[in-house]
Amino acid sequence: MKKLCIVILLCASIATQHLRAQTLAAPPTTAAAPTAQDVAARSRELSRLFDEIWQDRLSHNPEYATFLGDKRYDDQLSDFSPRAYNDSLARGRAFIQRLSAIDTTGLSHQEQLSAQLMLRSLIEDQEAAPFKEWELSVNQFEGLQLDLPQLAEHTSFDTTADYDNYIARLAKVPAAFSQIMTNLQSGLDDHRTTPQFLMQKALAETQSIAAQKPVDSPFALPLKKFPASVSAADRKRISDDVLNAIATQVLPSYQRFAKFLSVTYIPGCRTEPGISALSDGDAYYAFRIRQSTTLNKSAAEIHQIGLDEVARDQAEMLTIVHKLGFADLQSFTAAIKANPKLHPTSADALLAIYKGYIAQMQSRLPQLFGTLPKARLEVIAMPDYMAPNQPQAFYDQGTPDGKRPGQVDINTYHLADRSLSDVEAVAYHEGIPGHHLQISIQQELTGLPAFRLQAYYTAYTEGWGLYSERLGKEIGFYQDPYSDYGRLEADMWRAIRLVVDTGVHSQHWTRQQMVDYFHQYSSLDETNIQSEVDRYIAWPAQALGYKMGQLKILELRNRAKSSLGPKFDIKAFHDVVLDSGALPLDVLETQVNVWIQSQLAAQKPAP
Repeated sequence: MKKLCIVILLCASIATQHLRAQTLAAPPTTAAAPTAQDVAARSRELSRLFDEIWQDRLSHNPEYATFLGDKRYDDQLSDFSPRAYNDSLARGRAFIQRLSAIDTTGLSHQEQLSAQLMLRSLIEDQEAAPFKEWELSVNQFEGLQLDLPQLAEHTSFDTTADYDNYIARLAKVPAAFSQIMTNLQSGLDDHRTTPQFLMQKALAETQSIAAQKPVDSPFALPLKKFPASVSAADRKRISDDVLNAIATQVLPSYQRFAKFLSVTYIPGCRTEPGISALSDGDAYYAFRIRQSTTLNKSAAEIHQIGLDEVARDQAEMLTIVHKLGFADLQSFTAAIKANPKLHPTSADALLAIYKGYIAQMQSRLPQLFGTLPKARLEVIAMPDYMAPNQPQAFYDQGTPDGKRPGQVDINTYHLADRSLSDVEAVAYHEGIPGHHLQISIQQELTGLPAFRLQAYYTAYTEGWGLYSERLGKEIGFYQDPYSDYGRLEADMWRAIRLVVDTGVHSQHWTRQQMVDYFHQYSSLDETNIQSEVDRYIAWPAQALGYKMGQLKILELRNRAKSSLGPKFDIKAFHDVVLDSGALPLDVLETQVNVWIQSQLAAQKPAP
């Protein structure tokens, strides 16, 4: 099996070079202008191919289909084997060839854009193959041990058949863990492992679930409330079957996985935190930077941008600190930590504060956006099994049909250590006008292929979230100076990411250097600092997208304001940014430039 992987990956690497050169060349031209009939035929062909690619993704990633509310594969789990991964690469190369053969001349702008984005995505999959990411698929932040329990939350249980599918899916958990362990063992053989101290955290997560009683397990969540359509007799049978599957299939799999991690995997894991410790670590990090930021920037360039942004944020923070009567950031930080009014008193109280800020912003949205989402938004507490290693909040998008609302999950772990000063900024980032507004608008767009409605680019989506934090300031929020300081603290946090992420993965920083840098330039609480630095180590370059994306959106907005002067309309600008869904930043820049030119042309008087 391993030899097969190597052979196919080599072929994938060679094919990628050829395909990138071929597909990024100028599109074929025709001698005569295309007829309407010809354009319509190619449009249909393109649409059919998009749908085929999308359906291929859903059928081979049944958990993702469930997440989107598609029930067709609710009794399945993904095939995590290397052979399945290589089969996916082969299908991807075939899709690239077919997509490259379709002439998009004469098709609509959005059709041409869709073809460009799909090609880019398919080629990127091929480029990722040599880095064998399946061998690095588990850490404290993500992996099968965390993904499986979330299926219970993401599955809609409306009928008896839904429960039967869930029972069938639980029966496949042992095979899934076996495949993951095989992949991790292959990583040991290839010396491609996650840092040892992170895997200790993943082990603790696994052991926590493995030690639970079946009825208390997150896998038993669907038994807490049955829909009226399920009869009393079926409820008894389903409860027995689900609890039996948890007891005999799921929990033993977690126990086996925990033993594998503790006895076999963790002792062989690398001790260096940076991805540069891998034999191809520098090349992999460069790829991850391009993937995360969708910009052509080196690690050194991004590191310097981070240093500059840290200095800028620090100056603004000092202005607030001095106005409040403190001499420096250190004394102000100490005062925040010692002030009980700046810490949540309970989980419910913390959730209520988030809800209040989101409601405040809701009323102002019509002044900022022409397009508004229909999807509902809820604020909930983050599940206990994942909270210790997660950020202070994250957004969990709803289903396209609206049946499951979008959710902002709030971390209530170590509640007393958490500061309230940055809650307002986080509420705008994760909720509105941040992730919920952007992702919901994208899912509700019409006339685009399905893959565009679910597209994700870190720099765009997270850059928009960080831009949204600043937008609140621009419309008059953050009236509390501590909250305004929290906004700057949150911005500083993302600037620090540019420094420490590139520091650990390209400049051989230690973990302690990362922690020390956070302490030197932020008042972020200790719980968040510890989980954040471990996140950057586990997920190279992902955290770079936030600040780089925000800076690009601000750059484009300033360009539009400078070009259009008094004719600049913030609502129109936001609609241009949002109304094509998530885009790579270079593509977004082209979109905005075209819009600016169209606005300038419209301003010119008729001859």
